[in-house]
Amino acid sequence: MKLAVTGKGGVGKTTLAAILARLYAEQGNSVIAADVDPDANLGLALGFTPEELDSITPISKMKDFISERTGAGDSGLGKFFKINPKVDDIPELFAKEKYGVKLLVLGTVDTGGSGCVCPEHVLLKRLLSHLTLRENDTVILDMEAGLEHLGRGTTSFMDRFIVVIEPGARSVQTYHNVKRLALDIGITRVDAVANKVRNAEDEAFVREQIPDLLGVIPYSVGVMDADRSGKSPFDYDEVVVNAVREIKQKLEQQ
Repeated sequence: MKLAVTGKGGVGKTTLAAILARLYAEQGNSVIAADVDPDANLGLALGFTPEELDSITPISKMKDFISERTGAGDSGLGKFFKINPKVDDIPELFAKEKYGVKLLVLGTVDTGGSGCVCPEHVLLKRLLSHLTLRENDTVILDMEAGLEHLGRGTTSFMDRFIVVIEPGARSVQTYHNVKRLALDIGITRVDAVANKVRNAEDEAFVREQIPDLLGVIPYSVGVMDADRSGKSPFDYDEVVVNAVREIKQKLEQQ
């Protein structure tokens, strides 16, 4: 399974990505969880401590490593460099493991709004492509908020997208926008998960708007407590974990 979890900021995509990763690891899968959000919080949601995360440098910030792999030299912009750098050993070199999940912090590349081709972007895109080819690994990407990653095409190699939404018209609109743009890059499986569902009225609203909804996660004080404590929601709220477990089972059946 190769999943990209996306959605607007604050909807709970990192919570879903982290719990899915922990569940797959719990059943014995080899799991790579990649944080592609500049506001990198996936590590905390997986259960890493702040001290452990402080020791991690995002791949996109490893200037010397990127220069060596791409042959770009001190300043690759405007110069020749490899468009197919070696990346197959990056998970083994830089992933940090906890609770059976290998965390890779990719970071993002500032393209100045023009989508420029630079060594950092080339290496990250190549790495994302490679992750989808690792047959023995479950790969879960926690994407940046918004739709920019779809425009850059860096997630065009994933099997499916999961769009996390809240019970609201704007959030539903985001799902439809992601689905439309994903089709443009060849991804036909785009599912929606409704998070922070408070009651039957909330659930009825999202199911009416998205009949093929993949699943529903209830509003949770426990998840908020975990976030405030810098802990994994996996260890705080069994109801939410069971809801994600049902989503996982549905993913595997389709």
